[in-house]
This record gives sequence, structure tokens and C-alpha cells, in this order.
Amino acid sequence: MKQAKSIFPGLIYCLIIALPCWFLGKQFPVIGGPVFAILAGMLLAMFLHPGDITKPGIAYTSKKILQYAVILLGFGLNLSEIARVGLQSLPVIISTIATSLIISFVLFKAMKMDSHISILIGVGSSICGGSAIAATAPVIRASDEKIAQAISVIFLFNVIAALIFPTLGGILGLSDEGFALFAGTAVNDTSSVTAAASAWDGMHPGSNTLDGATIVKLTRTLAIIPITLVLALLQGRAARQNAQTQEGGSFSLKKVFPFFILFFVLASVITTICSLSGMDAGVFSPLKELSKFFIIMAMAAIGLNTNLIKLIKTGGKPIFMGFCCWIAIAFVSLGMQRLIGIF
Repeated sequence: MKQAKSIFPGLIYCLIIALPCWFLGKQFPVIGGPVFAILAGMLLAMFLHPGDITKPGIAYTSKKILQYAVILLGFGLNLSEIARVGLQSLPVIISTIATSLIISFVLFKAMKMDSHISILIGVGSSICGGSAIAATAPVIRASDEKIAQAISVIFLFNVIAALIFPTLGGILGLSDEGFALFAGTAVNDTSSVTAAASAWDGMHPGSNTLDGATIVKLTRTLAIIPITLVLALLQGRAARQNAQTQEGGSFSLKKVFPFFILFFVLASVITTICSLSGMDAGVFSPLKELSKFFIIMAMAAIGLNTNLIKLIKTGGKPIFMGFCCWIAIAFVSLGMQRLIGIF
């Protein structure tokens, strides 16, 4: 009860910021509610510093609420549908994910970048933008400023992709299936994939690429599971080595293992079982919407803990890394389509 009272003011503060950002995200899906929230949080932090009374709740929202959002994200994953449709796109998905992770690692070494920012940009570019960052950040214990940096980079290239990819796809002569695969693998965030696919459908009446692009994107999202587990194992090994070097130190698996990812998997399994039993998928829609809203709340909290001026001053290298990942993913997506005969 005492803990609940301490987090309540900060929780309400983040909720108040999140509500208008939620509605703005609905009106401008190419930008999305999380970006509006993180910007609002950073601006408020500059001109209206949160008091000590709100700090516990803001910290709780940026960490725990973010994990709850990832768990609820699982209710949007129907594994049977992904297995039926998404497996066709698996070679392209695996290639683009591997490309982004390799490039981010090479640039991390070459430019001597911060490891947390490099990991977050790498997984955000390769998997599913903000959702992947939300899942990965607690595992590697990234600070709010580093999360904000990665989200900002991902947002920049999301907007560019959503605006130019439909026209680019037409110039390249992509089929409806080809553009669905291109959008689903080469655009980072789900909202931007939706925006790009919807724009294509508007330019090509009757094409209905939105469903195909969404399935490809959801298949990509499953990569959250192995990526976070591998990162957790690496974190665990590092923690074990540190414990062994400290006299009387002890290692705790519970502290480093991302148990919330197991609940994410459980949620997707529940969704799949219910779907196979004939239950209407719309039953889970409120939970999917709640997941999105929780991410917006968490981004507001992260914004409140972020120094906007410092973020701008240190943004050069992360933006260059995000650009390289984005361009490489687009080329590999098109190249793999050509190789397997879709494009």
C-alpha cells in the first residue's frame, strides 16, 4: 500500500500526458502516439521540472508499465496466422534482421559508440521499432536517455519510409505482394508500416496490401523472443563474472532474466489457442489497445527523464547508425525478393 501511494502521483502525471498523445497518434499515425509522448515529456522536463513526489511513479511507469505493455503486445500475435502466411516471408525477414544487427555492431566498434544505444538502434531497426526497444531496454538496463535517443532515431526514418516508400515501390514496379513484403520488412514501426501500406492501397485501388504487410510485420515481431533471450544470457554471464570477482558476491538469475518475455509468449499462445477454437479475435482488441496506451505512458515517463539539449548534441552518431541500418535493410529486402522470385 505504501509503494502504491508513492507511485500514484507520478503515474497520474504520465497518464495525463499520455491521453492527448494517444489521440494525436490516432490522427497522425505516421508519427504515432509514443513519439508525441516522448516529445511532450522532454519539453515538460525542460520548462516544468517534475517534483520529488512524482519521481517514484515516473520511474515505475518507464520500467514496469513498459514491461506490461510488452506482455500485452502478445495478445496481438496469432501464431497460427503467422505460420500460415508469414513463413513465406521468413528468408527476407531473417536476412534483414541479420543485416541490421551486423551493421549496428560494426558501426558500434568503428565509431566507439555507447553499447546500449547501439543495441537499441540495431534491434529497433531490424525487428519492430518502438516495441523492440521497449522489450530490449529492460533486459540490458538501458537508461531513459538512451531509450529516448534510440526512439528518436527510429522515428526519423519511420516517417521518411512511410512518405517515400509507396512512390519508390511504384517506380521499381513492385507487385502488391512485393510491396507488402517490402513495407513489412523495411519499415521499422508497426504504425509506419500501416501508413505506408495504406498509402499504397490508396494509389492502387483493390490491392489490399495492408493485411499482407501487417502479417509480415507481426512475423518480424516474434524475433523479439530470441533476441531478448540472447541478450539476457549475455547479461547473466557478465553479472556472474562480476559476482565471482567480488568477495562474497552472489549471482541471481531472477535479476537478469526477462521473465516478462515469457508472459509475452504465453499471451501469444493464449491468443493462438483461442483463435483455433473459433473465438473471435476481436476479444483481444482491448488488450492490444491497452498495450499501445501503456507504451505511450512509458514514453511520456522516459521523456520526463531525458535532457533534450543533451539528446540533440549527442545525436550525430546514432542518426548515422540508424540511417545505415535503414538503407541496408531496404536494399536487402528488395534484393532477397529478387533472389526468391517475388520482385
